[in-house]
Amino acid sequence: MLDYLKHLYEGIPAGILSKWVALYPVLARAALVLLGALLVWAVFKRAMKRVRKRVQKYEFVRINDRIFELIQRAVGYGLVFLCGIYLVNVFSIPILEKVFYAALIILLAIPLKDFTLILLGYIETNFVRRTKSKIDDIAFDLLNKFSGIVIFAIAILLALDVLGINVVPFVAGAGIVGIAVGFAAKDTLSNLIAGVLLIMDRPFEIGDRVEVWTSPQGSSTWGDVIDIGLRATKIRTTDNIVIIIPNNEIMKRDIVNYTTISTDIRVRIPIGVSYDTDIKKAKSVILEVAKTAEWVLKDPPSRVVVRQFGESSVDLELRVWIKDARKRMDTISYMTDNVKQAFDREGIEIPYPKRDITITQKV
Repeated sequence: MLDYLKHLYEGIPAGILSKWVALYPVLARAALVLLGALLVWAVFKRAMKRVRKRVQKYEFVRINDRIFELIQRAVGYGLVFLCGIYLVNVFSIPILEKVFYAALIILLAIPLKDFTLILLGYIETNFVRRTKSKIDDIAFDLLNKFSGIVIFAIAILLALDVLGINVVPFVAGAGIVGIAVGFAAKDTLSNLIAGVLLIMDRPFEIGDRVEVWTSPQGSSTWGDVIDIGLRATKIRTTDNIVIIIPNNEIMKRDIVNYTTISTDIRVRIPIGVSYDTDIKKAKSVILEVAKTAEWVLKDPPSRVVVRQFGESSVDLELRVWIKDARKRMDTISYMTDNVKQAFDREGIEIPYPKRDITITQKV
């Protein structure tokens, strides 16, 4: 057996043998580095497991438990980074070095994305959700959806640049494609831009009572905002009909918001009386009816004014403040019904158009 190995050794060319002999220490060091990295990784995982159990008593740790996974992944990537740099420098292969750094950039984008999501979640929990505005929640929802895409897009561009690939044509091509897509989907893009402007300007928020100008004929003309999307806004009318309005259409029109400042609004109810009526008495009767509605505010006080002289009536107008804008139509119905009954009791006439016809007969 020894004679066979000796014969095999003598049959290897001297040049190849010298290269293998020179490469052996390098391979040995590389193996030792990888073995040491695996050992460090195993020790670190055991230590993290113990630390994780001990700090579970803290509320912050229980809420943000994912942070341990992020730390563990970051340490793992760090070991890969150190080992990779050592091996790349040892073997001195240029193409291998470029591929390693490019792959490392893509790899590091993963914990960066996770860290960004955790940071956004912390800000949303501790600051945004404490505000009364619900638009902030929508903005952070959009950030959570698109932050990962932005991070990976930047990482890919950097990786291509490290590989020596000119990214300028890709960026220029993306710009041309973007222009073409913009012309093809201009309506969609205009709705998206309008959606962003709605989030920034905040003309209304989810839960606000607004006027609806596109409701079906004969149905309710106002409702509550239930969703504000990038493309369209959803409004549920008081008839329980959900109307989806493109954001571009909303930005073109006047937005009537009944609850943006306060839920208190003033309601105007037109009331006509005959020319023979005692106006002071009619006003007094109307104001007494207004006091019977419990949702009508005492301050500011209700008022009755004379609007104009109509063809067959003196046109009065009852103006009352109510504490809930959603009871506007209930207020109009209540006042109209009860004023009619009060007028009947007091003998006050509600006029209607009359025509006197004189018939003459020729003899």
